[in-house]
Amino acid sequence: MDQTNNITQQFMAMGIDPDFISMAGGLPAAEFYPTAAIAEASEKALARWGAGALEYGPIEGFAPLRRHIAERIGRESGRTFTIDNVLLTVGAMQGLDLIGKVLIDSGDRIVAQFPTYVGALDAWRPRLPAYEALDWSPEGSTSVEALKATKFIYTVPNYSNPTGALVPTTARQALLEKALEAGTWLVEDDPYLPLQYDGPAGPSILALQGRMEPEGPYQGPVIYLGTLSKSIVPGLRVGWVIAAPEMIQALTLAKQSSDIASSMLTHAVALELLEAGREEAHVPSIVGHYRQRRDALCRAAEAELGEWFEWETPPGGMFVWMRKRHPAIDTDALYRFALEEKIAFVPGSVFDPAAQLRSAMRVNFTRNAPAVLEEGAARLAKATKRYLKSNY
Repeated sequence: MDQTNNITQQFMAMGIDPDFISMAGGLPAAEFYPTAAIAEASEKALARWGAGALEYGPIEGFAPLRRHIAERIGRESGRTFTIDNVLLTVGAMQGLDLIGKVLIDSGDRIVAQFPTYVGALDAWRPRLPAYEALDWSPEGSTSVEALKATKFIYTVPNYSNPTGALVPTTARQALLEKALEAGTWLVEDDPYLPLQYDGPAGPSILALQGRMEPEGPYQGPVIYLGTLSKSIVPGLRVGWVIAAPEMIQALTLAKQSSDIASSMLTHAVALELLEAGREEAHVPSIVGHYRQRRDALCRAAEAELGEWFEWETPPGGMFVWMRKRHPAIDTDALYRFALEEKIAFVPGSVFDPAAQLRSAMRVNFTRNAPAVLEEGAARLAKATKRYLKSNY
């Protein structure tokens, strides 16, 4: 926890130094935000809803937007979802926090995709859960019997944070079948779905499970989280949880103690953007730019860092997960040398509940232009050379 908090404080300090290059944060590129479309949507939302858009909103969120999201998820999954299956949240992160409040008691076991999204670890850390790494293979260590003793499974199957990995449909189906047999909840966090660079992601676990149910409002054990932060802008803070009505009711009760009301204005603006097709128009543009940035980073890393690290080019998302080739590298220790070269990444230990993963680092490519990424790779190489020299 101390490592995570210290790095977060350093990230904030970096923002005031114009010479610093951060490839640490999971941030979209601000220069591509659809500012004009948002201004237009804001004007239309106020004209359409008037003072009602400025009131305290219901805890569950703006009903027309909840209905729109239910219909959208229904189209994507091929089954019926209703407004009772939808809770609007302040980004997907609030959904993770609420899940912790509803499901986790001290000592409860969570089977989580490893390495694990640091936001989930932060959200659940105060509730003192225990973690077990998720084994995706059909005959792996994550057995049905093990899942029976688990409060829930947590996974980011599409372009995982931090690894950028895309989980095959067969592995999703196998995990789902285990979860159903064990009778455990399965939390599917899906913020990166729009950022597909090398082909489609495949069906969500929610869709796979929903198709197995009888027709009617969704009643299954998958708790699905989505957001507009990556596909439009993070500043709207619009996310959602899709789940069985009883779970939505429990999460809503937990949300009441967090914020007591939703933002009618941002929900109304989001609805205008979605109904006008602004998301569909915007995503192809940013995907094109981000693909170029991903490729630029990987090329530069091959030239500058290939001697010491290895990685796969991620098919989507925002990150490259670099693993050490050189046995002497400890990415926690390397991080300090990187800061001296005015370059930042996120050490692997941040994504480990036990803070022991010190052989890898997460590098973001969406925030910076190709030339900046190239300079960042060169600075990382310089930091790595200095670090290794200091060990001999």
